[in-house]
Amino acid sequence: MVALDLDALFAPAVIADPYPLFARLRDEDPVHWNEPYQLWVVTRYDDVVWMVRNHEQFSSAVIRTDERPPYPPVDAADLSLLHGVRAFRGDQLVEQDRPAHAAMRQVVHEFFTPGSMESWRPFVRAAVAELLDEVEQHGRIDAHRDLAAPLPVRVIAHMMGVPESDRDHLRALADKLLYINRGEPYRLRPLTEGIHGMIDYVSPLVDRRIAEPTNDFLSVLARGETEGVFDRHQVLVNAALLLFAGHETTMNLICNGLLAFLRHPDQWARLVEDPAQHVRLATEECLRYDPPVKSTQRIAAQDVELGGRRLRGGDRIRWMIASANRDASAFSEPDAFDISRQPNPHVSFGAGIHYCLGASLARIEGQEVFRALAERLPGLTLDTDHLEYEPSIQFRSLRSLPVRWR
Repeated sequence: MVALDLDALFAPAVIADPYPLFARLRDEDPVHWNEPYQLWVVTRYDDVVWMVRNHEQFSSAVIRTDERPPYPPVDAADLSLLHGVRAFRGDQLVEQDRPAHAAMRQVVHEFFTPGSMESWRPFVRAAVAELLDEVEQHGRIDAHRDLAAPLPVRVIAHMMGVPESDRDHLRALADKLLYINRGEPYRLRPLTEGIHGMIDYVSPLVDRRIAEPTNDFLSVLARGETEGVFDRHQVLVNAALLLFAGHETTMNLICNGLLAFLRHPDQWARLVEDPAQHVRLATEECLRYDPPVKSTQRIAAQDVELGGRRLRGGDRIRWMIASANRDASAFSEPDAFDISRQPNPHVSFGAGIHYCLGASLARIEGQEVFRALAERLPGLTLDTDHLEYEPSIQFRSLRSLPVRWR
């Protein structure tokens, strides 16, 4: 068995490239018990898929039901902030089990159907074009700062019906909210600032939507309050969820996918040759190869057998999406980046009742960015030998991505 201190998942080398460690775990200890943090780490594709689909046995209500200390540890002086963080996260849609989850999801489902999201493609395409227009003459940019980060905020701000002038404020709040599941010991402080800032910002907007509904996402949540499905705190929390979840995951898809292309110039050349033909499958391969979300967590709702191990009710579990997506039992040549891969049953958006609501929108944003870059900047190359990732156990997040073009 692999002797794994969970701190190893935050080691700089593993943050930079977790895939060798995941391969060892899949081969030697695919359902791994970490004693110091009292946590199961699950890495094989079949196990992850089985767990995702058996939601009755694996509760999503982790934050509300788990009173154990956070991992890695936080500064002792900040532990008083933990109650507020748990109250905020515990009211998120993704932290609910049935029947509450089904009722909440039903309220917002129609807003996020594939057909509804497809109607946003022209807006996304125009936003990508505008961002590239601003930088194309420069010859080099930080693709993270200048493209991947501002795009989802523009889209989400428009979906929430907030003024364009508030985009920078929303982006600053999103940056603070993203300290969720980071590893820094001081992380509760910026996270708490982001929580308070988001609630203060959204509260008066929700009051207006209740009085005068429109067709934006805040009006959808406000209607859920009027119908008694959400209380006010849940409305505010789930507005924040759209902001930080949609921001981080789309940003990561764009950066990680673009990096994969730049490290595999043969695949970039294939996309450049015919972007319209290849971009949909290419985006799926970006999602599989280096996914925006590395892992997610659950709590065992009852005793259950998995991979020859006995998980006890109440045990913490973290399944590694990024590892499952590289499992040779599910993917031929799993470490190869192949934009023509079919089928591609990756688990980057989950499955079952918790399948990602924003999956269609994330796909559209990724497709439009990769298509536009291939059409407008075919000579794109990496402009650095040094890349850094945020120290997160959940997200696969580059801090910057300098690129240039000829």
